[in-house]
Parts: sequence; structure tokens; C-alpha cells
Amino acid sequence: MSEQGLNTVSFAGRAAASSQFKALYSEGMSLVEETASYLDGTGRAASKVLPRMASVLYAAESMRLTTRLMQMASWLLLQRAVNNGEMSREQVMSEKSKVRLDGFNVDRNAPGWLDLPEGFRDLVERSLRLQNRVAILDREIYRPADPTVLPDNENSVRAQLNLLRTAFGN
Repeated sequence: MSEQGLNTVSFAGRAAASSQFKALYSEGMSLVEETASYLDGTGRAASKVLPRMASVLYAAESMRLTTRLMQMASWLLLQRAVNNGEMSREQVMSEKSKVRLDGFNVDRNAPGWLDLPEGFRDLVERSLRLQNRVAILDREIYRPADPTVLPDNENSVRAQLNLLRTAFGN
């Protein structure tokens, strides 16, 4: 087996253990706190005066919002634990299987969406952007390793050149 695969640098893995991850972690946890504060305060008062359709939508979307944020917070806490050596990658993989980072999208064309308070819609939009960033990082960090192993005497550039020669006959 070639050692080339062992020398591959995982940029996503490094980003997950860097100051960029710390900023993402901080942003995520701050958004959780901000949302909780909003929903318990300003949002609660605003939801009481919404038209019926918007009121129903507010209830549904606030549940999706809190679920989305809790899933992201779980992922961020797991990643922080592996970064700090508190959990092994295998332990995190086992726990991470319980975390969903997709499927919480929003229908901005739903009846009543534009009647929702602007502050609430802003929290939803920010949570969706954060969810997307976390999901991308998750896919990059935890995707299966490339099973392609080159023969010891072949490097990746030569392998690509050989593929091109085979495809184009030169």
C-alpha cells in the first residue's frame, strides 16, 4: 500500500480545529442564546398579535428554528469535544449519527411568511446560513476516505495523465 494517502492534508479537518472553528462555534452558540431570548421575550409578545395564518406559521417555524439550532449546537459541541481530545473521532461519529443538519428548510412563499416579525425572519435566515456552513464542514470532515490507492511507483499527476491518454487515445 502506498503512503501517499497518509500524507494528504485535510483542510476541512484543520479548519475544524482552528480559530475559524472557534468563531463558528461562538457564532452558533450566540445565535442559540439570541433566539431563546427573542422567543421568550419580544417574539412571544409579537406572536400574540399576528393574523391567524401568520400565527400558525410562527408556531411551526419557531419549532423548526429551535430544532435546527439544537441540532447545530449538538454538532458544534461534538466537534469541540473531538478538537479538545475529550472524545475520540469514533465516539463522535457514533453520536453524530443522531444529529440532523438538513431537512429544516423554510418555505418563504408560505401564506403569512411576510406577516411574521422581521426579527424572527432574520433569526430564521441566519440559522439557515449557519446550518449550511456547518453541513458543508461536516461533509468535508467526515466524508469517507478516498479508497483509491495508487501503485507505489505512480503519483497522482501521472495517474491523471494516464487517464487523459486513455480517454483521448494519445
